Amino acid sequence: MSGRDSVQIPDDRDFGAFRAQCESESGWSLVYSKGGVAVWVQLLEPERALHKIKCRMECRDVPAETLYDVLHDIEYRKKWDTNVIETFDIGRLTANSDVGYYAWRCPKPLKNRDVVTLRSWLPMGSDYIIMNYSVKHPKYPPRKDMVRAVSIQTGYLIEGTGAKSCTITYLAQVDPKGSLPKWVVNKSSQFLAPKAMKKMYKACLKYPEWKQKHDPHFKPWLFPEQSRLPALALSELSLQHADSLENIDESSLAESKEDRGEGSDEDSLT
Repeated sequence: MSGRDSVQIPDDRDFGAFRAQCESESGWSLVYSKGGVAVWVQLLEPERALHKIKCRMECRDVPAETLYDVLHDIEYRKKWDTNVIETFDIGRLTANSDVGYYAWRCPKPLKNRDVVTLRSWLPMGSDYIIMNYSVKHPKYPPRKDMVRAVSIQTGYLIEGTGAKSCTITYLAQVDPKGSLPKWVVNKSSQFLAPKAMKKMYKACLKYPEWKQKHDPHFKPWLFPEQSRLPALALSELSLQHADSLENIDESSLAESKEDRGEGSDEDSLT
């Protein structure tokens, strides 16, 4: 998908290629393995901190379909994802693809980032894929208070391993638009990614009870006829090329003291 030259909805080959990347071990360096979570990194352009990150977690007591629901449920995400500043769906393209906006907090003193992405999903029995890449929408241009990042390809592979267990692999290749200090890459792989995975796991354990009280039958990702989103045409979108966005040089910024001691990762998955 990274070689695309126009906005397209992913097909079976794209989903297959994404799954192969999630499962591949060649070219990846294992940088973290603890408490049921493992993180690998591929440095593509070390001087710009452009890298791919892959994070895998075993989820006990969480069926694959629950994890799939949690990743889709935007209202629930606002409850558990403490990094989110703002997130909303913009419009629907097909029964299994839409366009959305997501803004998130970056470690201080970096500027916060946002993205507009085309997201697609594919259920495959007890396995699921959700993946996205950046697009431009005329109504959602870059904001002055954010750095517009570019998702080259980001997504999740959920694999059912039993009636009440699954494995999730998160794969991200994001251009953060800017020269970032090395500590950011290290922190994202050694601390932020594992912490986010553990938070997601805990959110999954609480989801069934939460969903029972919040529109329990509303799951447009499973039942497209329930979607309340306006229809979008592909012609309204264009590719978001990283080189068309402003580069921000944050390479000399030091990590803020308040963030440096930000909890520990003793949060095991038990």
